[in-house]
Amino acid sequence: MLVEKLIKETVELQGFRISSVVKGLGELLVTVVPDLRYSPRCGKCGTSGIYRDVLVKRSFRHVPLWGMSVTLKYAPRRVTCPQCGSVHVESLPWAIGKRRMTKAFAVTIATWARLLPWLTVAKLMECSWTTVSSAVEFVVEHGLVHRDLSAITHIGIDEISRQKGHVYLTNVYDLNAGTLIWSGEGRTKETLTEFFTFFGEERAKELQGVCCDMWPAYISEIKAHAPNALLVFDKFHIISTLGEAVDKVRRQEAAEKNKEIKENKIKEPKNKDENVLVGTRYIWLKNPWNLTDKQKSSLSYLENLNLKIHRAYLLKESFRDFWQPKTKELAKAYLNHWCNMAVESKLEPMQKFVNLLKDHEENILTYFDMKISNGIVEGLNNKAKVISHRAYGFRSAKNYILNLYHCMADLQMPKTMHRFT
Repeated sequence: MLVEKLIKETVELQGFRISSVVKGLGELLVTVVPDLRYSPRCGKCGTSGIYRDVLVKRSFRHVPLWGMSVTLKYAPRRVTCPQCGSVHVESLPWAIGKRRMTKAFAVTIATWARLLPWLTVAKLMECSWTTVSSAVEFVVEHGLVHRDLSAITHIGIDEISRQKGHVYLTNVYDLNAGTLIWSGEGRTKETLTEFFTFFGEERAKELQGVCCDMWPAYISEIKAHAPNALLVFDKFHIISTLGEAVDKVRRQEAAEKNKEIKENKIKEPKNKDENVLVGTRYIWLKNPWNLTDKQKSSLSYLENLNLKIHRAYLLKESFRDFWQPKTKELAKAYLNHWCNMAVESKLEPMQKFVNLLKDHEENILTYFDMKISNGIVEGLNNKAKVISHRAYGFRSAKNYILNLYHCMADLQMPKTMHRFT
């Protein structure tokens, strides 16, 4: 098969033809010229236009062939469009606006970018990092335009830290499909307003359930824009908040013991009980069935010391039963019983957690009306963190969000004559 014919099989050339293929220094230079059997088409509306003049020759990177770069050379024509009533550059079926690459090359780069860090893809394809970014932007824009959001009925909303210093993104996921719907900077009221503006009023009214944490900025916007949806607070965030309260009890008790040691001027503890909380954090936070043999042995010893943290640990473990009742009424009764025990424990962090439960009791109990959670969201957030770490971080939120859409939104790729394998 001639090289010219092979290139024709991978480039959209309707209305054009290849004039020559020349081997340069490590690359193939392909000269493209107009096929005079066809009229030039307006680059804006696609209508056949009247030839006006020719612009300077442009270069377009194409998919490498046998390890050699392939570059298309073409001098675009300008046409007078009868439909638009003005002069435009002709439509080039292989091009993407003013980008210096073919559609096929952009799709090839973007396919690799789902699997590898962008810098690695740039080295592999012998192009710049910004070229990779431009290719990903093209396929993401195409995918966002062609995706269908009409079937979304249940969404999960969560924030993810983009970098150190409390810099957050708000991600919205389709709980049924397990895909990313939208991502935006910040975790404020305005951020979620931006999502609902994008999502549309009609779609928002069709939502049946929304799952999120107890962040006030989210709550007010959800109630304002999705009035027909059942708001459910995520059980995993509630459990996580309880874990934070338990750990605060441990830290407070450890500080008290350290203070006692200093006041008594004890340089080295005389017995094991005086520094017993050192290195025990995960013993109290982990699930009992996930403890190592050494941690189980330590827990058995600690249970006999009448520690405050042990009381908090027992409350944490008994809270598991809250999610078991089959009816909302039974769950409410158990929650009241558990809250009474937590108050009677006289542990300040646990009492604060009880106040939090009481403030949001209505939307915590809605879990028993619609058992949705952000469990799948936590997995997707972990994937988002892997994407960030794989690229050693993104300097701008724009590129990070772009890659999140590319890897997690299950977007349709543009169709080209070249097939990536």
